[in-house]
Amino acid sequence: MNTKKVISDFLFALLASSIISSVSAWFLISLNVVTQIREYNNYIIFGLPIAGLFIGLLYHYYGASSVKGSNLVLETYKIPDIKIPFLMTPFIFLTSIVTHLFGGSAGREGTAVQMGASISDTLQSLFHKLSVKKNLIIIIGISAGFSSVFGTPLTAAVFALEVLAFKQFSFYKFIVSLFSAYVAYFICELWQPGHTHYHIAELPNFNLNTISYVLLVGLLFGLCAFIFSSVLNLISKLFGFISYSPFRPFVGGILLVIIFYSFNVQAYQGLGIPMIQNAFSATIDSNSFAIKIFLTALTLGSGFKGGEVTPLFFIGATLGNTLSLFIPLPMAFLAGLGFVSVFAGATNTPLACAIMGMELFGWQFGIYMFLSCFIAYLFSGKQGIYSSQEISFLKRKLYSIKN
Repeated sequence: MNTKKVISDFLFALLASSIISSVSAWFLISLNVVTQIREYNNYIIFGLPIAGLFIGLLYHYYGASSVKGSNLVLETYKIPDIKIPFLMTPFIFLTSIVTHLFGGSAGREGTAVQMGASISDTLQSLFHKLSVKKNLIIIIGISAGFSSVFGTPLTAAVFALEVLAFKQFSFYKFIVSLFSAYVAYFICELWQPGHTHYHIAELPNFNLNTISYVLLVGLLFGLCAFIFSSVLNLISKLFGFISYSPFRPFVGGILLVIIFYSFNVQAYQGLGIPMIQNAFSATIDSNSFAIKIFLTALTLGSGFKGGEVTPLFFIGATLGNTLSLFIPLPMAFLAGLGFVSVFAGATNTPLACAIMGMELFGWQFGIYMFLSCFIAYLFSGKQGIYSSQEISFLKRKLYSIKN
């Protein structure tokens, strides 16, 4: 490969990752601030319908080109001529913060991926002399955004390629992705946004019984991922019957307020980090994962903005906690498996998710993470949360999907 081209690619990756990680850090800091505001002012939840109307109007009149969100990013990789608008960054930043401020049940990964890809694509327009290929620009944006938000650089580097079904994979792309992820991670850490840490204290004995149970729960996590994707898709279609799109999140906001206060489920607002942490150490409501599935699907399906991944962490960890009542394996261990496995099934990224499990909980859990994530991936159905994602060869064969 041309030396000048390599230098150009890595200079661009350095520049883009530095900016993306700084924006992501401020996004995380902003999330912490609005979460505290909401927790100390419970009445703010009543503003959720108006917040939804604001988000709907903003995208309807000014952000139509970026309303597809993460799916637009995936489509751009397949069709390089598509331009990712710079407005995607301020729009998704602002609307995700608004969603969390007023109590929508959403995440942050989608925001990070969209901001990363948008910033990266815009920088290429400004520094066009660097001549970085569009597909590499998308990989850099996804990798840097994911790494800075979750603090898992190796996972981010693999996720950026795997979510694209390793299309046109090359070792060079992986190295650039890895470089971008670590640059973003270290720069984001300088801002000290405060990444959440989890811990599994007990490693089960490696024997046939343990492996059998891991395979069983992996299957259940996969079915859970399928249910989440299906419910999210169904609710999106139902809200599609409201012809004037700004009214969709308005109506969704009204329904969320009624549900939060009628059923006393305020703990499911926002990211739900405290309950995720509790899932590793204490018995929680066995219905927690099902409640989170519905509330997140209603939030995102009606048009509020944010991500799906942290809710998937919540759903997986709480389901693992519930399964510990029936499966003779440590609670924290099952919560950790669920944490990454439901994510693996819903995003069709088992390799990245297994690596995330090792980055978060320890490399000694590797074999269990790989088994559970891979089984969850196989049993999660033929389509995940990204409708524009190209399904891998293995799933196409398994579910007889045409390319």
